[in-house]
Amino acid sequence: MTPDLVIFDCDGVLVDSETISNVMLAEAVTALGWPTTAADSHRRFRGRSIMSTVKIIEAELGGPVPEDWAIATRTRIREAVEGSVTAIPGVEAVVSQVAGAGLPRCVGSSSGPDYLERVLARTGLAAHFGADVFSAYMVENGKPAPDLFLFAAAQMGHAPQSCVVIEDTVPGVEAGMAAGMRVIGYAGDPHTDADALAQAGARVVRDMTEVPALLGL
Repeated sequence: MTPDLVIFDCDGVLVDSETISNVMLAEAVTALGWPTTAADSHRRFRGRSIMSTVKIIEAELGGPVPEDWAIATRTRIREAVEGSVTAIPGVEAVVSQVAGAGLPRCVGSSSGPDYLERVLARTGLAAHFGADVFSAYMVENGKPAPDLFLFAAAQMGHAPQSCVVIEDTVPGVEAGMAAGMRVIGYAGDPHTDADALAQAGARVVRDMTEVPALLGL
């Protein structure tokens, strides 16, 4: 069934930023006293905002992280990613096909607005979305809460049940399901747990070329 609105996550769905992000975040968390590998970071924090990540870390450590840790860590990761980010293979063709079919589309991401603007511009994807880019910074609760996707649907003027979300993380899938939306789980990254995406409620694909058919295109 063709949806009324397609909501694309950014990191891991539109742009390939996850590898360097997880390596750097793992190093930062380890420095706090919680030994963490890139694989651990991928499993525990992928798809979450930095503030959601901080809550998990503080619960594990039993106390607060340094006051400037979140901002400093986010800035270092953002600068590294922005200098090397590329589009996910095949996603530009998918977005172009969605646009060509006249389907409304937007971005719904845990990342900050400034970062989203820059990485979408760098990868040449910005023109497909214009101003329709929504960040978890715009809502009270980040993924896995449904707030961001409900906000995006409302801003775009569509009922949640008529929307499809394309996500690559369990928190993102859970957010889409909680919003009452259909969710496509992209598992193109070899480190992605496809079974976990499916268990969370997503229809899993391993290649972007599979997406248009699931959108009825």
